[in-house]
Amino acid sequence: MRVFDTHAHYDSGAFSDGRMELLASMPEQGVSLILNPGCDLESSRTAVALAEQFPFVYAAVGFHPSDCGSFSDKAAEELRRLAAHPKVKAIGEIGLDYYWKDNPPREFQQEVFHRQMELAEELNLPVIVHDREAHQDCLEAVKQHPDLTGVYHCYSGSLEDAKVLVKLGWMLSFTGVITYKNARKSLEVIRWLPLDRIMIETDSPYLTPEPFRGRRNDSSKVHLVAEAIARVKGLSPEEAARITLENGKRFFNIQEASL
Repeated sequence: MRVFDTHAHYDSGAFSDGRMELLASMPEQGVSLILNPGCDLESSRTAVALAEQFPFVYAAVGFHPSDCGSFSDKAAEELRRLAAHPKVKAIGEIGLDYYWKDNPPREFQQEVFHRQMELAEELNLPVIVHDREAHQDCLEAVKQHPDLTGVYHCYSGSLEDAKVLVKLGWMLSFTGVITYKNARKSLEVIRWLPLDRIMIETDSPYLTPEPFRGRRNDSSKVHLVAEAIARVKGLSPEEAARITLENGKRFFNIQEASL
């Protein structure tokens, strides 16, 4: 089984001990491709640096809503510069997060979200969207950019919103959360979702799937997400892995053959 982890934060301090060795081990563990999104300028730079060092690692650059307080015109220009790198395949992780009380004000989050979507439109890149406790505002923002394509990572919205996003041409991506006992809503979405709109991810070092929940996550566990989708869709694990791998390569415009 060969898999594509379409969202993993190897720039995180959780990987400070043995980061390079862990990444180097991924092809032999069945991981063909990894996409590392940025959350601010520093992590975006690290994502690009990691993509330069490993042929199977790609990057996205952007400001996460929780980290967008330092966004400025100068930062936007630096994102534009980073996005010119051939291994940068998306603007992300961007979006809205109303969960944490100490996040930047909602109005500022929305402004930064729109500006980054405008940058993606200008550069003809897709976006990776984070939506936490902001479903309506996030969907309304996305609708204002009809020419943009994107993926809702770690999708947690309703089936109704999923149908709207699919109609707009978007992808939905799922994490180890779908292996948890309370994943009923996500499994309902997956049951309906067309196979060509599904991607898988770990969101490492977070959201570790069962039976490893509570430990640091990494891309070697993304196959468990593919297996959970396979059970819902009536596929073999190998078929679910192949479909999501090809979906990810198509979405991120990655031409290289999987390793």
